[in-house]
Amino acid sequence: MSKGIFITATGTDVGKTYVTGLIVKKLVQNGINAGYYKAALSGAENVNGTLIPGDADFVRKTAGLKTMPTVSYIYKNAVSPHLAAKIEGNPVELSIVKSDFTAEAEKYDYITVEGSGGIICPIRYDEQKIFLEDIIKSLGLSALIVADAGLGTINSVVLTVEYMRSRNIKINGIIFNNFHKGNVMEEDNLKMTEEITGIKVIAAVSENSENLDIDINSLLSLYEEV
Repeated sequence: MSKGIFITATGTDVGKTYVTGLIVKKLVQNGINAGYYKAALSGAENVNGTLIPGDADFVRKTAGLKTMPTVSYIYKNAVSPHLAAKIEGNPVELSIVKSDFTAEAEKYDYITVEGSGGIICPIRYDEQKIFLEDIIKSLGLSALIVADAGLGTINSVVLTVEYMRSRNIKINGIIFNNFHKGNVMEEDNLKMTEEITGIKVIAAVSENSENLDIDINSLLSLYEEV
């Protein structure tokens, strides 16, 4: 039976893909049969007529994966998936996402699923309304939250946590990115985030770090059966 976790964030450009790459790298370097999956990606690069899913390619290179991970829906326009689908067609179908995820999960002992943008991300918005939370629930996953360590993170983390709790999404931890050890404000952000939410910051990633500073058994314990 495979185990999985969903990686979301407090917003766009806080380093969700970067941290996800470090997570999968940690697993692979410890001999774990680990994979990666993403339901929808926008802002893909067009290379000789082929759309390259940048996030998946980054994780592949960072973790040293042998093949390009599966991304069910790849869009060229660098906008929310719901809008990219309106512009380009091919809107997300949950049945396809579930089928692709199941196929990937069967290949690996541990599967890391990356979300799109922040937690309130419209994935499809036409006659059907699909948000990121719907994908998390349909895949039966718990989540980790990636947040930037800097100014404003207390507010963004608490709001993200409260929204997810209101949607009955289990949160297994928080990871700070761009963390500067010894920085008074960032150290306080970490402390206050834990106190207000009651959720542990399981790792603090410094700028340009090549590794995730967390014990491998602690990391594995965050994953749950899917």
